Amino acid sequence: MRLPFYFSAILLLFASTLPAQVVNDPAQKVFFENSNRPDRYYYSDVHESQPSHIHSVEGKIPVNTDRFVSPPDSLELDWTSRPNGGWVAEVKVQAWRNRTMDFPGSYLYLWLYAKDGLAAAAMPKLVLRDLANGFSRPISLSRFAHDLPPGRWVRVGIPLAAFPSVSVAALAPHELGSILFVQGEADGAEHDLLIDDIRVEDPAAASEATPQPVKSLTAKGYERHIDLEWTPGSDAGVAQYVIYRSVDGGPYKPIGIQWPGYDLYTDYVGTEIHTASYKVAARSSTLQSSRMSEAATASTHPMTDNELLTMVQEASFRYYWQAAEPHSGMTRENRPGNDDMIAVGASGFGIMALVAAVDRGFITREQGVDRMLQITSFLERADRYHGAWSHFISGRTGHTMAVFGVFDNGADLVETSFLMEGLLTARQYFNGSDAKEQELRQRITKLWEGVEWDWFLTPKRDALWWHWSPDYSYYIANRLTGWNEVMITYLLAIASPTHGIPASDWVTGWAGAGIDAPYVNGKKYFGIELPVGGGTGGPLFFTDYSFMGLNPEKVTDKYTNYLDQVKAQTQINYRYCLADPEHWKGYGADDWGITAVDGPEGYVPYEPTKGLDDGTIAPTGAVSAIAYEKDESMAAIRHWYRDLGAETWGIYGFVDAFNQTDDWSARITMGLNQAPQVAMIENARTGLIWKMFLANPEIGPALEKVAEQR
Repeated sequence: MRLPFYFSAILLLFASTLPAQVVNDPAQKVFFENSNRPDRYYYSDVHESQPSHIHSVEGKIPVNTDRFVSPPDSLELDWTSRPNGGWVAEVKVQAWRNRTMDFPGSYLYLWLYAKDGLAAAAMPKLVLRDLANGFSRPISLSRFAHDLPPGRWVRVGIPLAAFPSVSVAALAPHELGSILFVQGEADGAEHDLLIDDIRVEDPAAASEATPQPVKSLTAKGYERHIDLEWTPGSDAGVAQYVIYRSVDGGPYKPIGIQWPGYDLYTDYVGTEIHTASYKVAARSSTLQSSRMSEAATASTHPMTDNELLTMVQEASFRYYWQAAEPHSGMTRENRPGNDDMIAVGASGFGIMALVAAVDRGFITREQGVDRMLQITSFLERADRYHGAWSHFISGRTGHTMAVFGVFDNGADLVETSFLMEGLLTARQYFNGSDAKEQELRQRITKLWEGVEWDWFLTPKRDALWWHWSPDYSYYIANRLTGWNEVMITYLLAIASPTHGIPASDWVTGWAGAGIDAPYVNGKKYFGIELPVGGGTGGPLFFTDYSFMGLNPEKVTDKYTNYLDQVKAQTQINYRYCLADPEHWKGYGADDWGITAVDGPEGYVPYEPTKGLDDGTIAPTGAVSAIAYEKDESMAAIRHWYRDLGAETWGIYGFVDAFNQTDDWSARITMGLNQAPQVAMIENARTGLIWKMFLANPEIGPALEKVAEQR
């Protein structure tokens, strides 16, 4: 989720503490399944006090890729415990955005394996620590595990009630933050222990029933990866779908897992495998497995740049099609995350991606119209405030979700403008004479005319405000001013046929004339003059969000032509990464694009400025910039897909973010980040989204009014 630029710091105070309702979320049970790195687990720490020793990889727990329960790896502890020494190996929870840390189960389950066997007395101790730093006394695994037989996986269950709290604040085991494996008996011997598939669940949830098999498995090959898709049976009792692969007629071997509710898997095979066959089986947490599916086979093949672009568009669009919230058809904020949380602005972006998808043939026109009718029907029923929607809406109820705290229970004008950008694009694209398309256009027009843009003017009526609450009025009184993502808000407000604002507000509000908010820049960075904006221009998403539908070349005011602005900001971002002043790993001509995103330590409004750059790259930045700088963007696309591979490519296309310095990549996909890639690639190829948005009869006159302001 993109936090509003002006008050992100304020809202972040709320975001880390607010509960989020989760619907059928597999993460409510899973603590650890596998690592996304072949040598170590990023979310871990290892410490030793000599003369004891425990093996680590750069201070992290190593992973074993030869033996596992949940492919493709398990955690590996190799230690020697000696008197007067000690060691600790800590496994941390992955706290992604909107993940509710409330494990409802009553038992902690772990699968354990020792190649040569392990006596119970030699096992480590365990400590639980919650997210508020409540913690337990160390208890020995030997209380709950018998001697491990050599070469066999054993599941051990420990009641959470068995961990006595010894912290000042009582341990909250259902808010589990980390599990510490601690030195046990100091016997001076070398030991090894593999640990996998750590879960918190009730014994009754550990189903012994055999899950239903999956059906209709398909495989499709691209240049370096193969996509799998299937139809699940009942997900009841299913903990994982296990993916099996056969190469050259060999045996089927497990290569990965997928959660229930996803029904997609991407196998990045690189250049080593050209043809592969796959089967998928559903299984429970106790490893009761369905029979394998029928086999599906696919081959990789060379791809041109145009084919790569189509591949990126189609994969990114899946997030808005297959991962959409089912009741509304709209876009989830992030996945995994709160499956009920609709992001209004991201839904507008998803609509523009849908238009491109219909035009590319990823879905049929009828499918696109039906989805749009579902979306508009939902929007008609959802909570509105003077015609504007909130930032987040419950897909089940249509009611506002006040994610940013008590005062966030009303309208969000900027998210509404992103949504309307998409709706107006769709209104022009679906221009057929059949009843469905006519109905769709009528619905969109009614929604568009119902937004009371003028309600959100400041008392002086010289600028727009971001938020309004029916209970707290303009408590969150954020004036929309400055070079950022909100140009589209001013343009739509000026263009409104029913609730328009004066065109002069473009100068007094958007550009902030007359207040202490410098708008004109004129300085050079890396040899590029930046017309407007602060510093080096800000995060790169400033060049996307307003300009997915609005062609910047068509926007001219007394300050600049905005194609010059977005091209300059893009080049500054690119050349900063080329110079790499902070010496981050990977940065260069084919690895660039700094923008606001969730990085290794959470959300940061990253920009090409010292102190706001930690080596994190968000592919949406450089990919979406293809509409302005094709060669630079294509270099990044080729490199990330062909060279970094599985580190940067997944079921929804490029990952949300990655950091090569930290050897980290994002677990989640964000609704705000995949659609700009679809729309801006389409604008670079055909200009379709720009053409459709600008074809709205209200937009041209509004742009003329803006150009006339002095």
